[in-house]
Amino acid sequence: MSHAAVNAFDKRYAGHAPPRANAWNPVLEAQFSHRSVRSYLPTPLAEGTLETLIGAAQSAASSSNLQLWSVVAVRDAERRAAFAELAGHQEHIAIAPLLLVFLADLSRAERIARGKGVEPEAIEYTDTFLAGAFDAALAAQNATLAAESLGLGTVYIGALRNKVTEVAKLLGLPPRVSPVFGLVVGHPDPERPASIKPRLPQPVILHQEIYNADAEPEPFRPMTRPCGPSRPDRTCLISTGRLN
Repeated sequence: MSHAAVNAFDKRYAGHAPPRANAWNPVLEAQFSHRSVRSYLPTPLAEGTLETLIGAAQSAASSSNLQLWSVVAVRDAERRAAFAELAGHQEHIAIAPLLLVFLADLSRAERIARGKGVEPEAIEYTDTFLAGAFDAALAAQNATLAAESLGLGTVYIGALRNKVTEVAKLLGLPPRVSPVFGLVVGHPDPERPASIKPRLPQPVILHQEIYNADAEPEPFRPMTRPCGPSRPDRTCLISTGRLN
């Protein structure tokens, strides 16, 4: 493994022995460098950035190419402040210049079908909603990687689902459109840098051929530390260590 790969694995797995890997490139470097940013400058995004991010999002895979998702870009300061309150007073939503709210959107497919005189029977299936939610998640992750490649920071806002009715009202959502999560995008505050959060060792996550809990390493216990200045009230997982 290259020095860059070893360093990236070391950071992502908090010092656990890195798994074997025989390739490395700038895309992998960007993926391994992902971090959730909660401290932003209010600096506006460059012209065309939103369109670039959405283009990257739409380049993600889509179930049967149905594209059962939409996204609302929220840039108005007062509206961002309202979403910050709904999400449990997360001030970074109000400070960063852009909030993208990703939606599972079955409404558009229903409109198209009815416009062609077809009854959209599958619209009622739970699997159809899940396809929309999965499409939204895939699209958002593409947008996230694109944003980070441009030197921007991001953080997902799952707390919007705690006030889904209020969020839907603020966004003017029609029936069959549901908010899945928000994505904050902005310029990270260099005075309050975010850190890479380590993940569980691969043997805990990766199963070979079949799911086999018996093959997991010895039980793990969480090792924590304060999350840092951006989240002083929280304790963050550093890594896991074997119980003696």
